[in-house]
Amino acid sequence: MRDDLVRQEIKRAAVWIGMAGLAALAVYLAHPLLVIFGGFVFAMLIDGGQRLLGRVLPIRRTWRIAVVLLLTVAFLAWVVEFAGSQIMSQAAEMPPLVTAQAQRALDWASAHGLTMGRSDVSSLLQQLLGGVGQVTQALGGLFGGVTTLLIIVILGIYFVLEPDLYQRGLAWLLPAESREYFHGTTHRMGRTLRMLLAGRMLGMVVEGVCTWIALAVYGVPMAALLGLLTGLLVFLPNIGAPISGLLMILVGFSGGTAMGIYCIIVYVVVQTVDGNVIVPMVAKRTADLAPALVLGAQLIFGVLFGILGLALADPLVVMLKIALERQAEHNTRRDEATE
Repeated sequence: MRDDLVRQEIKRAAVWIGMAGLAALAVYLAHPLLVIFGGFVFAMLIDGGQRLLGRVLPIRRTWRIAVVLLLTVAFLAWVVEFAGSQIMSQAAEMPPLVTAQAQRALDWASAHGLTMGRSDVSSLLQQLLGGVGQVTQALGGLFGGVTTLLIIVILGIYFVLEPDLYQRGLAWLLPAESREYFHGTTHRMGRTLRMLLAGRMLGMVVEGVCTWIALAVYGVPMAALLGLLTGLLVFLPNIGAPISGLLMILVGFSGGTAMGIYCIIVYVVVQTVDGNVIVPMVAKRTADLAPALVLGAQLIFGVLFGILGLALADPLVVMLKIALERQAEHNTRRDEATE
């Protein structure tokens, strides 16, 4: 142990063992780490709301955060009080209705020579209704991960109340010469993530409300639930829209061909407005993400962590992209300085 070479080799071995241990620990603690990241994302939502409120209400930041939280609680209370019972009853009626409509579509396809196996359709329906069941149970207050959601909310409130405290704490873990770079990276991440989430929220409100109104005007069954599901699924780009559209069309055809065609028109119009107005407007001011990259991340995180991973895949990809861009910029400046 007194030999310098032996001590040097021990240090190298300790580094490799420590890296392997950290990797194993990250895999073991993947779900808690994702919950912490969910708290950070929720904090960005609150922070974006209070910044927007600060443009019209010149009060202290703490009070603006309190106003945003109170408005959120008031909205949730309104949903539970005025729409909760209706949505819960509709959520209970939707799975059998969707299954029956899908079976009718299978029978029609078989009559026209399409030979898709019933077992394949049943498996697909079980997966679809399983995902929808998680969302509708959450709306009805029966979601099994309510404790996880509560932890995310609490973490988000702590993060948004004292963001500098936690940022400094992470910076202290880094070498002194890297802290300025770290602060610049986190600042850009926060700004981009706020804009991304603002666009998601705008899309959720526009699509959910417009779908609800359009379906209710025509008398489509479960208009409230379909509107709410459409709005919530907007948070999942690439995946949410097809799922909500399929549910809308299946429910529409349960009331006849004319109602089904009307639901198709509503879906196309709403998605066209979102794709040609809202998405481009948001994309100009947020990270330019390749759709295939986002979809791949959603598939991987969805398989690994369920609906929580699916919902947080998009923000996580944005942050990783910004971190890589900042590292590339740093490397470029360093290379230019050495030349």
